[in-house]
Amino acid sequence: MRLKKLGFLFLKLKFMSIQTIKWTNNSARIIDQTKLPGKLEYITCRDVERMWWAIRRLEVRGAPAIGVAAAFGVLLGIKNFAGKDKKKFRKHFNKTCDYLATARPTAVNLFNMLDEMRAVVREHPEAEVIILKRLLFHRAMMIFEEDRRVCRTMGCCGAKLIRNGMRLLTVCNAGALATVDYGTAEGVMYAAKEAGKKFSVYACETRPLLQGARLTAWELMREKIDVTVICDNMAATLMKQGKVDIVFTGADRIASNGDTANKIGTYMLAVLAKHHNIPFYPVAPRSSFDLKIKSGKQIPIEERKPEEVTHFAGVPITPKGTKVFNPAFDVTPNELISGIVTEYGIIRRPLGENIRKMFKSYGEQLLIKSAERKA
Repeated sequence: MRLKKLGFLFLKLKFMSIQTIKWTNNSARIIDQTKLPGKLEYITCRDVERMWWAIRRLEVRGAPAIGVAAAFGVLLGIKNFAGKDKKKFRKHFNKTCDYLATARPTAVNLFNMLDEMRAVVREHPEAEVIILKRLLFHRAMMIFEEDRRVCRTMGCCGAKLIRNGMRLLTVCNAGALATVDYGTAEGVMYAAKEAGKKFSVYACETRPLLQGARLTAWELMREKIDVTVICDNMAATLMKQGKVDIVFTGADRIASNGDTANKIGTYMLAVLAKHHNIPFYPVAPRSSFDLKIKSGKQIPIEERKPEEVTHFAGVPITPKGTKVFNPAFDVTPNELISGIVTEYGIIRRPLGENIRKMFKSYGEQLLIKSAERKA
């Protein structure tokens, strides 16, 4: 009943003007996020290899958007399969899923959505190739539509945490560009704005690729939300001056105990927030939870190429040959987290216990059974 009520609220909200990813003309169209904010350009992915590179190069990014991209990537990989041989199709299908799984390692949405696509084939062992293709297309579209619904539902849940006059802090980009078209952490802000609340936002620039400065500022300014960009190393001073009331972040993977992986720099903000008694809330859908792992220590952390650090807009900013450490994510331990905003509501402390209670109460058997199999 609670989800139905929240779903009704979602229907009343305006759709965002930004559509990050869309299936059209038997291809996937995505916004090239590497070109923002200078240019709003679109890329058409007509085959699975192009989608793999789009995920790898961060042309499409953000955990929920990557999950949808993976589902669309499966459609791209199987669309030209010719013939009726069910065995050969299943082999081709599995190879496509395995290939997409190598694009990026940290965001579990990618793997969870591939698992949902695999489940379609697994649950229809006698289906003909043409039927399997139709079922996979239907499931991919459901994943797409579910992201739209879930983000708006999360927004309604999280907006309750925002009061008039609050000053919010966020890192990276967890907005419409990180999902199909609404956002997780920024979705909370959009829902609060639509509810008539007045607030302001500080966006950490998020080195080395500046997703906060380039993408979050671009989004919030389009929606006429008061946003101020700060360098990452200014957050502590801002908090010390009493100018931050609450922190919202996204999440790329959440362990069963509530440890949360997100863009590098998030852990630093959580430590600072704890020291200054500021509430800290990740915002993430159920597809970002990984109940197969006990803690954040088991989350694989992607390390990216040195050039992202040694160069800025293609210009070298370090001496040639400089050694670089460039993890794309860090892990925030659950003891630093006030709660996690989900489509089911806000998961409060103790996080590990309440995560399982929340998932079981809403019948999320797919993730729970998967976790129990791997335990």
